[in-house]
Amino acid sequence: MGVIGIVGGGVVGLCAGLELLEAGHRVTLVDDDRDAQAASWGNAGHIAVEQVEPLASMDMVRTLPKRLFMRGGALAFPPGAMAQWMPFGLRLLAASRPARFRAGCAAMTPLMAGALPAWSALVERIGVPDLLRDHGHFVLWQDGKAAQAGRAAWESAETGKAQVHPATAEDTARLSDLCREPVAGAVRFSGTAQIADLGELREALRRAFIAGGGTIMEARAEISLVDGRACIAGLDTDRVLVCAGVRSRALMEALGHEVPMIAERGYHIRADARNWPADLPPVVFEERSMIVTRYRDTVQAASFVELGHPDAPADPRKWERLERHVAELGLPISGPFRRWMGCRPTLPDYLPAIGRSTKAANLFYAFGHQHLGLTLAPVTARLVASMMAGEEPALPLAAFDLARFA
Repeated sequence: MGVIGIVGGGVVGLCAGLELLEAGHRVTLVDDDRDAQAASWGNAGHIAVEQVEPLASMDMVRTLPKRLFMRGGALAFPPGAMAQWMPFGLRLLAASRPARFRAGCAAMTPLMAGALPAWSALVERIGVPDLLRDHGHFVLWQDGKAAQAGRAAWESAETGKAQVHPATAEDTARLSDLCREPVAGAVRFSGTAQIADLGELREALRRAFIAGGGTIMEARAEISLVDGRACIAGLDTDRVLVCAGVRSRALMEALGHEVPMIAERGYHIRADARNWPADLPPVVFEERSMIVTRYRDTVQAASFVELGHPDAPADPRKWERLERHVAELGLPISGPFRRWMGCRPTLPDYLPAIGRSTKAANLFYAFGHQHLGLTLAPVTARLVASMMAGEEPALPLAAFDLARFA
């Protein structure tokens, strides 16, 4: 049995590597992210199984103007990145049509249903069950009308196995204690979860991968086609799996695939967590499009959907606005703040790409999970392992095939 080469050492690549090792394969993972700057290790830590509905929707299109960064929202279209976001936006509009939206919901529902059970099983297998906190999360509003509309919207949304509950008086009082002004309304989700510390998760996954016989090659991968088969430069592989996040586009397009993926850039600030309640689940401040998460010893505020080029310089105004949100809300978070920016790999229909290449029979892919890479990594890994073993995956994958963009 030959070696399977995995390109990309983010959470999807590591989870896939573990599944393939447990299936008896020899696996080498090729990754050049030595400093853990990928989106896998800077996100909100939220296992967001409530987000069944794709973000490509007519509701998103209708509310787009008020979401713009220039109007205080989280959505940014940098002028210098028009060549990236204009064609992406046109495809997103097409994907937002009601029929496409309903098809996306139908495809995502079983995938999201398996996400939390897959995470529970994974952390048990690698010996770190305390890294998964299944205590749900809060969404709150500080304006009464916004609270009424927001609660109604969540109660009518398709949230899969996650459930929406009115926050109790005790919960509302506790959330109000965090803020300068009282909370006008809040809901609590059950059936969602968070990762207790993303850095610890990365180390635990890499440790388990190596202990299982896997090899990590610290290099930037180059893939070519030789006699109709995908090959990674410097590595003798039988099969290749591309899980390189936003870098997957260049790799796959060089092999002849159409991959209309964009870098959807998010920002966070982190500070010491000494004044933030240790047992509080993630809190979404929906009017500000900001989620605050307590990790082991840090608290993080994250936001923004900036559509652009993955290698463009970060926009410091995003960090400044996050710091301003924290100050205006009166949250018990104080600097010095550590700043981060990372790129979510997003396709215009907000569905991932999971499948087998039509250009090379030994080439497989799993990327484009946008905001849901952390959420869907273990369940994606199971599907990929089944597919690469020549078995029928437990869920239908046709909706996630790259052929939809051909």
